[in-house]
Amino acid sequence: MVKIGDVELGEFPLLLAPMEDVSDPPFRALCKAQGCDMMYSEFISVEGLIRDADKSVQKLDIYDYERPIGIQIFGAEESSMMRAAEIVEEAQPEVLDINYGCPVKKVVCKMAGAGILQDIDRMVSLTESVVKSTKLPVTVKTRLGWDEKTKYIEEVAERLQDVGIKALSIHGRTRKQMYKGEADWTLIGKIKENPRIHIPIFGNGDIDSPQKAKEYRERYGVDGIMIGRASIGNPWIFREIKHYFATGELLVPPSIHERVEAAREHLRFSLSWKGPKLGVLEMRRHYTNYFRSLPGVKEYRKRLVTEFEPEVLYSVLDEIEERYAEVEIIR
Repeated sequence: MVKIGDVELGEFPLLLAPMEDVSDPPFRALCKAQGCDMMYSEFISVEGLIRDADKSVQKLDIYDYERPIGIQIFGAEESSMMRAAEIVEEAQPEVLDINYGCPVKKVVCKMAGAGILQDIDRMVSLTESVVKSTKLPVTVKTRLGWDEKTKYIEEVAERLQDVGIKALSIHGRTRKQMYKGEADWTLIGKIKENPRIHIPIFGNGDIDSPQKAKEYRERYGVDGIMIGRASIGNPWIFREIKHYFATGELLVPPSIHERVEAAREHLRFSLSWKGPKLGVLEMRRHYTNYFRSLPGVKEYRKRLVTEFEPEVLYSVLDEIEERYAEVEIIR
C-alpha cells in the first residue's frame, strides 16, 4: 500500500499532474471518474494567496468526490510560503505540494518553480520551513536539475526526505529542456534503489500509453506514475492503464459519444465554476484534444473556439456526435 503520510493511495497509484489552466475542478472531475487515484490543483502563487487575490483563492476549491487531493503552491520567500501553507491547511486538502518544477520564465526568474534548482540549499531550507508550518503532509514535485551539468536529484531526494517531505514526484527532464526531448527516468530509478529512501517516489514525463506505463513501472520500480499532458482531452488514460495492468489487454478507444459527453460535462462544470465568460473562454484549449484525429473536424473546432453562447456550443457538440457516429475512432 502506497501512503503519503496517513493518506492511502492503493498499490500503485496513478496521479494527475498539477497543470496550470488545466487541472481545475472541471477537469479533475473527469479524471476522477476515470480512475485517477490522486489529483493536484493547478499551482497557486503564494503571493496571490497571502494577498487574497481572487484567482489564487478560487484555486483552493475542493469537492468531496475529488479526495484525496493535493493543493500545490509555488513561491520563493520563506515567510510567504509559511503563511500560504497555513491558508492551504484551512482549505483542508489531504496533501500540500510544493512546485519546484515549473520551467516558465516568469516563474523561474523569481527563483520559484524550477528556478530554485539553481540553489539547492535554499530549496531544502524553504521546504523545511513549510513542513514545520503545517500539519498536512508535504510533498514536492521537481525536475532532475537545472541543466545537464546540475542533475542533483539524487542528493535532493535524500535532503528533502530528511527535512520531512512525505513523497517526491520527479519529472524526468531538466529545466533547460523545458518539455523537449525524451524524459529520462534513469535517475528516478536510481533514487528508488537507494536504501536510504523510504518515501514514495512518483515518476512523471512522457507516459502516454498503457504499454509505456507498464514498461516504466517495471523498469524503474517507481511507487506510482504521475500523468500530465497525456491526460488533456483524454481522461480515459487512467482507466486504460489500470485495465492494462489488470488484464494485459488494451481497451478500445473512447467512442464519439464518450468524447462528446466528456466535452459537454467539462463545459457545464466550467460554466458553473468560472462563470459564463471565463467558462467559455477557458474551455477553448480543450476541444482540439477531445476531437483529435477526427477527419474534417476542423470546421467544427473553428466554431467551438469562436462561439460565446453556451447553447450554441452544446449544439455544435451535438452535430459532432451525429456527424461522427459511424466513424471508427483511431487511438
